[in-house]
Amino acid sequence: MNLEFTPEEIAFRNEVRAFIEENYPDEIKGLGAREDLTREQFLAWHKVLGKKGWSAPAWPEKYGGTGWTATQRYIWSEENARVDAIMPLPFGVSMVGPVIYTFGSEEQKAQHLPGIRSGDVWWCQGYSEPGAGSDLASLKTTAVRDGDHYVINGQKTWTTLAQHADWIFILCRTDPDAAKPQEGISFILADMNTPGIEVRPIITIDGSHEVNETWLTDVRVPVENLVGKENEGWTYAKFLLAHERSGIAGVARSKRGVEKLRQIASTELIDGEPLISDGEFARKISQLEIDLTALEFTELRTLARESQGKGPGPESSILKIKGTEIQQRLTELTLEAVGNYGAPYFRGFSEDGSNEFGIGPDYAHHAGPAYFNMRKTSIYGGSNEIQRNIITKMILGL
Repeated sequence: MNLEFTPEEIAFRNEVRAFIEENYPDEIKGLGAREDLTREQFLAWHKVLGKKGWSAPAWPEKYGGTGWTATQRYIWSEENARVDAIMPLPFGVSMVGPVIYTFGSEEQKAQHLPGIRSGDVWWCQGYSEPGAGSDLASLKTTAVRDGDHYVINGQKTWTTLAQHADWIFILCRTDPDAAKPQEGISFILADMNTPGIEVRPIITIDGSHEVNETWLTDVRVPVENLVGKENEGWTYAKFLLAHERSGIAGVARSKRGVEKLRQIASTELIDGEPLISDGEFARKISQLEIDLTALEFTELRTLARESQGKGPGPESSILKIKGTEIQQRLTELTLEAVGNYGAPYFRGFSEDGSNEFGIGPDYAHHAGPAYFNMRKTSIYGGSNEIQRNIITKMILGL
């Protein structure tokens, strides 16, 4: 594989770099995609990109995509990671957006795609339930047809950032008597302001409010909010998850994380010498970089496949497994590097809503929360154990 950029690609990189430098909002510089950001902070860069027409680069051009090549999209990810840009959240751009433009009605496309691109409408995901996470087909939330509405009842959990959301896409059981559980599920869109929807916070071990319980009690949703055909939602759900898993790999972000880790290890001392000089620790970083390079090549092959009009397939499971394992190892090594500074002395929330931490250098303050938060990555989007089953069946044919 030739990784040398052409003159045209170098010119594109320079254009992207200049645009980011000139337009990335000052109020969110240096914050990174932390869980304690406000709604406005999360959306600030998204709205800039929406006006530029760069918020959904992977979408088909007729729906507002950029028409970039696989290499250009790779460059775009690299340049944003280089400045720790807060990218558009995946729930709209990478998840429900592709489902709507692939399977939705023309009315649904006209209603929802512009708001996703612009960042004016925030989406959340109603998939997991208590007892129905990795075994998603066992979900219990029901949608019963009542005239020109569905009446939805049930509970969703781990609804990421639902406290900010305007709309939710929900997997519901519409045929409880289907021969197979997967055959009786539908994909339905709902306005979060609909009566009967209640969001209850879940405070995680790192002290953040990122996930929620979402309760649905006699929620009436218009029938036209059904995406595609009734009882075929499992097909759309699998399509969405393939897109989600590809994005979870996070290669560019991990590369930036390794750079930061090397900087920390060059600053922190062990027996009077920089930690990076310790042979064992240096070996751990090198092994991480080797695995990350292998993942990067896999991602580039996947992007090349998508540029030929082929959607993500079972290789997205490989990206998901290796990407999340690398992210977890990266936070583990960062926590190891900062030592006791990585244990935050949490004193509550400051007036601006941000966490207050204790002693130590700035680069150590988020190491502990990041480590704890990253424990989830091997579970969401379909646990890594489930992804190995997919690889065994779809790739190895076992």
